[in-house]
Amino acid sequence: MSIELTDCGPGDYDAVAQIYNHYVRTSHATFDVLPFSVVERIPWFTQFADNGAYRLLLARLDGVVAGYACSTPFKSRPAYQQSIETTVYVAADALGQGIGKKLYETLFRQLGDCGLHRAYASIALPNDASVRLHEAFGFRQVGICHEVGFKFDSYWDVAIFEKCL
Repeated sequence: MSIELTDCGPGDYDAVAQIYNHYVRTSHATFDVLPFSVVERIPWFTQFADNGAYRLLLARLDGVVAGYACSTPFKSRPAYQQSIETTVYVAADALGQGIGKKLYETLFRQLGDCGLHRAYASIALPNDASVRLHEAFGFRQVGICHEVGFKFDSYWDVAIFEKCL
């Protein structure tokens, strides 16, 4: 097994959308409820164009995109510019192979010189694997939004995690 980490390019958009859409259809890990086409996702992909504080990093397992990690704006207002939100998604058939860990190791190393102050992650509960991953990278839970999302005929809590950069 060979894991290669690269930046995402336009030729990778379909693979990223497929990974994400799997979780849209099958999981409460995202509160999107309808899958996205690549065309619908273009505005989201374009935020990563300048390779600054907003990044989209891919993991390829034997050449096939098996996961991604990204850093996105925490909020849109200017005073939030030194804060980001991070997330990781791993293809269902590649879980448990350390891909999320490798993605976060590289993402946080790349973000080291971007002048950022805090990183945040929102984790729909329960999700023990994601909680463990984030805690391993120094994130600490700072709050819970109770029953904030409704999906699959159930309400879900979301834990907010914070990491000092």
